[in-house]
Amino acid sequence: MIAMASTSAARQRRRGRVETLPSGALRVTVYAGVDPLSNRRMYLRETVPAGPRAAGEAEKVRTRLLNQVDEKRNPRTTATVNQLIDRWLEVIDIEASTKQGYVRKIGKHIRPVLGTMQVAKLDAEILESFYAQLRKCRDHCGGRKYVQHRTSAEHVCDEHDGSPCRPPNPEECRACARACRQHVCRGLANASIRQIHWIVSGVLDRAVRWGWIAVNPARQAEPPALPRPDPRPPSADEAARLVEAAWSSDPEWGAFVWLAMTTGARRGELCALRWSDVDLDNSVLVVRRALLLDEDGRLREKNTKTHQQRRIVLDSATVEALREHRDRCRGHAASLGLELVADAYVFSRSPNGDDPLIPDSVTQRYERMARKLKIKTTLHKLRHYSATELIAAGVDVRTVAGRLGHSGGGATTLRVYAAWTSEADQRAAAALSARMPARPSPRPADRR
Repeated sequence: MIAMASTSAARQRRRGRVETLPSGALRVTVYAGVDPLSNRRMYLRETVPAGPRAAGEAEKVRTRLLNQVDEKRNPRTTATVNQLIDRWLEVIDIEASTKQGYVRKIGKHIRPVLGTMQVAKLDAEILESFYAQLRKCRDHCGGRKYVQHRTSAEHVCDEHDGSPCRPPNPEECRACARACRQHVCRGLANASIRQIHWIVSGVLDRAVRWGWIAVNPARQAEPPALPRPDPRPPSADEAARLVEAAWSSDPEWGAFVWLAMTTGARRGELCALRWSDVDLDNSVLVVRRALLLDEDGRLREKNTKTHQQRRIVLDSATVEALREHRDRCRGHAASLGLELVADAYVFSRSPNGDDPLIPDSVTQRYERMARKLKIKTTLHKLRHYSATELIAAGVDVRTVAGRLGHSGGGATTLRVYAAWTSEADQRAAAALSARMPARPSPRPADRR
């Protein structure tokens, strides 16, 4: 009786079970805890083929699976990547603008390809294949041929009144610019794929912290190499043409472009600038905040990108341009029987200055102006222009970094924003030549 009781207790203490299948194979099942997402019991299962040594192999498998559970190396959930992302987005504490960028990349690239996969089944091979797919086509076409429509709403694919242009001329013809066309594969840049990699890695890091998976496979996957910075600011001639076009179209727009060029401030910082931030008597401008559109499409203010305010000294021409701009704003408001509000925006959509410019609208207006001038550039490249011109003029890098709002002592300024200039290189060559010792005269034998 005592022996039978001991045998029964041993069987009860035995963890995991081995079942014989109709085919003769053995299936090993081990309890692996409760899924924290669904609250369902989880099991690890593995099948051992039938054979004379199947029983011994099944016992080895049972021991291995039990070790995985004891060492917490087994997946603790059957959750999909989509479920993990949803949970991650609920808890991360980041700037709204950064979160919006994450959500766009997740919705465009990560969810369509990886979203329905179980988190536990992700590995380095799958992630590197995903990155290779993004390098081939950003639209995940898989080699399909189809018409890429400009909108999902009802529309006319070709708006030409008569025969279409041959060849298409989207720069001059509005109908060509709006025409739907056959999809052409365009891969994502390495910099964009690296951003997606870091999003995936951050999501999976949180999954490891929560115990959903044991290891982060993104840390074993190799992202694309870091692209070499290639800042391409407008040339001096192009900058002059851009400023001239802006002033001639609208003095307020000219003042905005001029200030962007001379201060190197970000577009959101310029849109959030108030007259209380500008001290024209002392030629100083203080950047305290930036504007962004939140996920609900509403304008709101936030801290600067580095969460620090900075003071920018203004040159006399910029001070004069801002004085004239302020006088115009006051005069326009007075002509409508209004006054500027106490804390008016420097650049505003309303006569009394209480409604700021929208950053995206500013970018679009600048790009339209550049296209009309046939200059390939963007508003952000005015920061490149400011940094390049200051460094070429001999201003030390730390001062340039302070004006642009870069942290890190100027490393980012040099690595990303300061383009090589021929003028600066010529000065460098001349400076080095002036410090070189006198060149020895050639010996008579050398003259032959």
